[in-house]
Amino acid sequence: MAQLGIRAAGPFGLVVGAYLLFAGHNRPGGGFAAGLVFGAVLTLRSVAGFPRTTHGFGLVAAGITVVVATAAAPVFWNNPLLDQAVWSTDLPLFGTVKSGTALVFDIGVAAIVVGLVIALLDGLATEDPELDEPTPDGDAPPNPSPSDVAPKPREEIR
Repeated sequence: MAQLGIRAAGPFGLVVGAYLLFAGHNRPGGGFAAGLVFGAVLTLRSVAGFPRTTHGFGLVAAGITVVVATAAAPVFWNNPLLDQAVWSTDLPLFGTVKSGTALVFDIGVAAIVVGLVIALLDGLATEDPELDEPTPDGDAPPNPSPSDVAPKPREEIR
């Protein structure tokens, strides 16, 4: 039942994240908020048992590259660091649409946040290697029973 609900809510979360990403420079939202929404969708899918995306550090590296390139590019045209270029176009259905380098910057920020969420989920899913150390005879230790893990009662002091 939970998988069905998350499967239905996932596309809605992606649409909300896309809205936050595209509207974020002029309204509340932006790359960080969109990345958090995209990360929440991935987290819900992971908790529900859907296949997980792994290796988020590649996405973090790509996001950092986009952010640094977008921030440094204006310097090559003798403009200040993080200067923004804005352009507009007329689309038949939407009318005049403005965009700029801030959108590219926000996409990089969203990639960093989603990559960090994936890396976090990847780290939480990793088993502790110390728990699986082999015994001297080479076998893996058995799973402890609840009575082995439960605290022992304290003895009374006389």
